[in-house]
Amino acid sequence: MKMDDQASPVSFKAFVSRLPQKGMPVVIDADARQREALSAAHGVLSVERFHAELNVTPWKRNGVKVSGYVEADITQECVVTLEPLKAAVREDVTGLFLPADSKLGRMGFGDGGEIHIDADGPDSPETFTGDTIDVGALAEEFFGLALDPYPRKDGALLESKPADVEPVEAEGPLQAKLRKLVQKD
Repeated sequence: MKMDDQASPVSFKAFVSRLPQKGMPVVIDADARQREALSAAHGVLSVERFHAELNVTPWKRNGVKVSGYVEADITQECVVTLEPLKAAVREDVTGLFLPADSKLGRMGFGDGGEIHIDADGPDSPETFTGDTIDVGALAEEFFGLALDPYPRKDGALLESKPADVEPVEAEGPLQAKLRKLVQKD
């Protein structure tokens, strides 16, 4: 999970060096300021509710597994009518993390530092340093992936061409040369 220098609006650092075997539950309910920051960060009109329930558990020897879900109620802009469009988001959250110095983390690398990835297989674990993982940022990442990039209101249609506009044929130098060649025949 390589995040920018900016912290997530719903940042929640989970201390992972001594996790209970059954895991540590984390619940995130964004306040008004956090929802406004989420709205600005993801280009939606508003985020009315953001809720995440996650469980942070030990994985393998030194790894960490984060699983759960994120839910949100949002308002986006219809790409056709530009009217506000309410939507609900629910996305499962999963993530595997290994310490940066872990042998398991380096196993996917070949001799020349190349990474071998199975496109059909599971995602490779992320690496982390220190003793915390920002599970709030992970929840925000899955929230962003769940957003519809082209929200459209039911029944909103985009006409193929406006009725009052005549088609215009653009003619550049290449088209002019081709027209002359065709006219010679």
